[in-house]
Amino acid sequence: MFIINTITSQTTTFYYIVSIFIKMKKVLITSKVYDDSFDMLSKDFEIIIPESGNFSKEEMIEKISDCEVLLSMFTIKIDRDIIAAGKKLKMISNYGVGFNNIDVKYATERGIVISNTPDPVTEPTAELAFALMHALCRHIVELDKDIRIPNKIKWGIMQNIGTTLTGKTLGIIGCGRIGQSLARRAVASKMDIIYHNRHRLDQNTENKYNAKYVSMDELFTSSDYISINAPFTDETRHLIGRKELAMMKSSAYLINTARGAIINEHELAEALKNKIIAGAGIDVYEHEPCIDPLLLTLDNVILVPHIGTATYETRQDTAIMASQNILDFYAGKSNYHRVN
Repeated sequence: MFIINTITSQTTTFYYIVSIFIKMKKVLITSKVYDDSFDMLSKDFEIIIPESGNFSKEEMIEKISDCEVLLSMFTIKIDRDIIAAGKKLKMISNYGVGFNNIDVKYATERGIVISNTPDPVTEPTAELAFALMHALCRHIVELDKDIRIPNKIKWGIMQNIGTTLTGKTLGIIGCGRIGQSLARRAVASKMDIIYHNRHRLDQNTENKYNAKYVSMDELFTSSDYISINAPFTDETRHLIGRKELAMMKSSAYLINTARGAIINEHELAEALKNKIIAGAGIDVYEHEPCIDPLLLTLDNVILVPHIGTATYETRQDTAIMASQNILDFYAGKSNYHRVN
């Protein structure tokens, strides 16, 4: 006899009854999303999922011992302790494109396959980056707060002046799926695109966005907006700090919807305080959910709580892809999104 923490639909209930008589492979899912998010796994797997919120580390260690699959949220740290407790673990299907929450090296040493879900996150993350650019250049958040205060706003033809995106240069650090999706939006706004990648894009892709490959130094000195869309690795940790910020135009804006630790957060806060750059739009933080206290006091930064993929559609699509990765792995297919 086994335990299923949450039974959320008639379909799941049916397979729960059937599975009493048929031994099924177990999937431990770290977090609750929507009630029907993982129903497509119910036919072949016993699903262990919290009734709400997330399993604690201790609960995961307790429950994972006889599970073959761990479906982990990108916000949940899957460290050596959890992986080692999974004596039968064959696969970690990560719910999200980033997988720096997982001890990939140790999992790989154990022969455990890791997959991610790159496709669903592309458009919503680019949407948010572009929204932050708009909000910064037109002072939308600041003006929204001020207009609610009696007599705070001054009305007039030369009041509340912002800037336009048209004709400005967007520097993209990491021009992969999300970076190119952002470039498409920028082209529609008649911006000039420069970018830096580990590997230069092919000529057809560059031509599509009229994008110019440049060195990091040139990107920092030439851009009016810089968007970080690179993965978080040992090489990109603190890629941007005091030195790089000092290279930027004083009128420039920095956008980060990638991973917080790519920027030295305190040095960014100091640069914003001292008006080294004009402003920033930040969705991710170096020590989430903690934020550098200085950032919280500044008016020239827009802060949002890691919402790059926080749409109903994206959450559902990501659940489907994370589930499909598992089904494809067990079907012996090779075209799922394996990362190790």
